[in-house]
Amino acid sequence: MVDMEIVDLAALADEQLALAYEAHSGRHSVTLVGDHDHDLRQTLIALAGGNSLHEHDSPGEATLHVLRGEVTFTAGDRQLAMSAGDFLVIPPARHGLEAVTDAAVLLTVATRGER
Repeated sequence: MVDMEIVDLAALADEQLALAYEAHSGRHSVTLVGDHDHDLRQTLIALAGGNSLHEHDSPGEATLHVLRGEVTFTAGDRQLAMSAGDFLVIPPARHGLEAVTDAAVLLTVATRGER
């Protein structure tokens, strides 16, 4: 039997934003799907306005979907302003993300996990 469960992303974003405000880093995340036994990982990341994910290497094939707020995605010398509803295929380059306002994003990564 297939296990199915609906996740309320709006409520989860609220919860993670509350935790982001308590965190020293100003961010908090929860993985919805994925571990070493899966080829797909989806993580909801909440960032209190003004906080960021500093520049880091590309995780491989990945997408970013802004669920709430406004963010600036940076890759190299290029910056993209994104807001709720925007979707981006993350380029295979070092990149970072800054929350212009309180924000929540859904990061999807193809992990090609080991089984």
